[in-house]
Amino acid sequence: MRIYVLLLLTLSSLSLIGQPVDRGETYQPTTEKKISLIHTKLEASFDYAKSQMAGNVAITLRPYFYPTDSVQLDAKGMDIHRVSMNNQDLRYRYDGLILSIKLGRIYKADEQATIDIKYTAKPSTFQAKGSAAINDARGMYFINPTGKEKNKPTQIWTQGETQATSVWCPTIDHPNQKCTSEMILRVPSKYVSLSNGKLIGQQNNADGTRTDHWKMELPHSPYLFFIGIGDYAIIKDKYKQMEVNYYVEKEYAPVARKIFGYTPEMIGLFERLTGVDYPWVKYSQMTARDYVSGAMENTTATLHGSSAQQDARQLVDENSWERVISHELFHQWFGDYVTAESWSNLSMNESFATYAEYLWDEYKHGAEYAHSSLVTDHETYLNDSSSYEKDLVRFHYNEREDMFDNVSYQKGGAILHLLRVYVGDSAFFKGLKNYLVKNKFGNGEAHQLRLALEEVSGQDLNWFFDQWFFNHGHPMVDITYDYSVKNRVTVNIVQTQPYVFRIPLKIDVHEGTKRTTYNVLIDEAREQFTFPYSQMPDLVNVDADKFMLWQKADRKTLDNYLFQYQSGNFVDRLEAVHAALYTSENPKSQNLLKAALKDKSERIRVEALRYLPQLPAPVKETLTPSVVEAVNDKRPLVQAEAIDFLASLEQPKYADTFRKHLNDSSYSVAGNALSGLMTLYPKEATAVALNLKSASVKGNLAAVVASTLMETNSPEHFEFIINYFNDLEWYESAGMAQSLAEYVAQLKDEKLVMRGVDLLAKTKEQIPEAYKAMFEPTVSFAIKHVADKKREAGKKKLAADIEKRVTGI
Repeated sequence: MRIYVLLLLTLSSLSLIGQPVDRGETYQPTTEKKISLIHTKLEASFDYAKSQMAGNVAITLRPYFYPTDSVQLDAKGMDIHRVSMNNQDLRYRYDGLILSIKLGRIYKADEQATIDIKYTAKPSTFQAKGSAAINDARGMYFINPTGKEKNKPTQIWTQGETQATSVWCPTIDHPNQKCTSEMILRVPSKYVSLSNGKLIGQQNNADGTRTDHWKMELPHSPYLFFIGIGDYAIIKDKYKQMEVNYYVEKEYAPVARKIFGYTPEMIGLFERLTGVDYPWVKYSQMTARDYVSGAMENTTATLHGSSAQQDARQLVDENSWERVISHELFHQWFGDYVTAESWSNLSMNESFATYAEYLWDEYKHGAEYAHSSLVTDHETYLNDSSSYEKDLVRFHYNEREDMFDNVSYQKGGAILHLLRVYVGDSAFFKGLKNYLVKNKFGNGEAHQLRLALEEVSGQDLNWFFDQWFFNHGHPMVDITYDYSVKNRVTVNIVQTQPYVFRIPLKIDVHEGTKRTTYNVLIDEAREQFTFPYSQMPDLVNVDADKFMLWQKADRKTLDNYLFQYQSGNFVDRLEAVHAALYTSENPKSQNLLKAALKDKSERIRVEALRYLPQLPAPVKETLTPSVVEAVNDKRPLVQAEAIDFLASLEQPKYADTFRKHLNDSSYSVAGNALSGLMTLYPKEATAVALNLKSASVKGNLAAVVASTLMETNSPEHFEFIINYFNDLEWYESAGMAQSLAEYVAQLKDEKLVMRGVDLLAKTKEQIPEAYKAMFEPTVSFAIKHVADKKREAGKKKLAADIEKRVTGI
């Protein structure tokens, strides 16, 4: 949700906050610990032709408490060749998912056993039921293993979360297990490898391979085990005397420090804030093609999707991956050092990592920039109606992956900020240190966080955790102002959701340059607060700091918002801009919008420009001179939005403006300029796109070039278009699926048609389970569109083949 002048709330579809919600979901208990893992030592080699891994793993373990003569390991889709101990065969039973082993005698809790397992992992052919059918449950990914795909490197990388390490390494695949580990990897000599811990040895072999020995001497959970192999440049950095390395494709080596170079500074910040030194021996970051997630915090070895790799022109706009880098790094404390004891408590990992993005922004870019990011998190959660009924900590869900949502991430991060504001900075960060130290190299849950904060602050925080961690929803309020009593203003705040929230906040009363702040507590469905004044207030500002996570209908006047824009923080000004957009025909609103185009916040300038095309024509005409000035803004993203607005006018007098910016250093600016030219002179724009086709363009410019060439319906541009789509992340290609389908449907070469359909089918396959409901129908519709068009053209067999290629159509 964006914050508008007035938000009308509909509660008919919402269940009572705080009441059980029956969605047919399953209670998910914390996994019982019968066995404790101690150490995992894996020796592995890789068959690229078959996309398989040959493994020999030695697993040292012991009974957790009760004596036992057997152990069950997760081992998915493998061929098990031998199970032994001390070179003596052990009896075992294997059903394709669970390896049940008889130990030969009863072991007590103080007795260790080391089991040796020889096996072949076949991740590319693994098929499982339920949540394991999700595409990130394959565990290990062979990318272009035989080198057949042009312009794509050969890589191997792993993704263990949630429980997929057991597709390539037998283990007890649950987050409440922790052990030390070793990975001894036989890899082609031309490639480098990365794994957890420290590289303690390398040995060249006679067959053109090299054996790399990685050792992790501190315990971590199996889902954080990692192997990465490929042709990478390693850019060496350091924090104090510790290794900090960046593994990127070689063409990105010159800009790797511009992408990842803040990492040492981030480590220092997070050490100071948590009071806990970075706990591991090194920190490396690697990029991956065709990655199934955004990024993953494997212990000491984070993996990033290829979107992290930005060339110099993309970085002109901004480093779009900077917040992700901070997010994954903070996991080394919250997630790896102390790990959520179950997926129900995922908040202990992901809410903290999301909040780390705010902490980094606050430190590096200032409070206002950080506040902008927090607003984005609020909007992401509030705009997703499916999130309303979900507790932050929840023990009822159908699949583990259901936990990876806007509640665990964005809402959880916002709640942590509310908690920080409530207890104060000192208590908050000392409480985090207390939580980390008490649970180091172990597991944590929300109750332990509460106890750690209570121990430091002396406060009772049960109410806060019950309301925000173990409950769902958020306040929905209607705010009105009554000036009927002389020299008194009464603020009426009505909570319109059924369950009353307890809300401590600030209310500022502004009388000219005089501001009086009142701390109030809302704990009833209807509250009234009366404040004195000596002159009519210019503004009564409820939630003066603008940190509250709520939906509100705030009945301010336009004059109130005008004052709020002049005197307020980022959110105050953003609210005022939205108020002006809703009342844009008022000259006062137009003056405010003109001011917004020069606001000190880039986000506000961009936000104002983004909405201008929706305004009435006379208003746009009044504002256009200010937009023309914004074309020369110092920030490329503002320039790009200004050019996009001018393009929406479809007026030839701006053609030279578009031409001037076709070669801008910013892809965003150049892309929007080409799009603007396309609206006026399609032939000229197509000629420009043809010239750019052979250039290595990326980002928005590449998207516009691809879109322009698709409109020609020419097979001549097929390879460029298909390569462009191949380089996109799944969510980007899903967003452009219909455009690709329209282009492919017009092609007459059936081989090209099927290649295009296969790319759409690949996109559909790559959509993570948590996003299937959102994106899969779009991609399925796009494929069906191609089939329908071919059927209309009399190509019934081709249409049938298209439908056979993709299930669910």
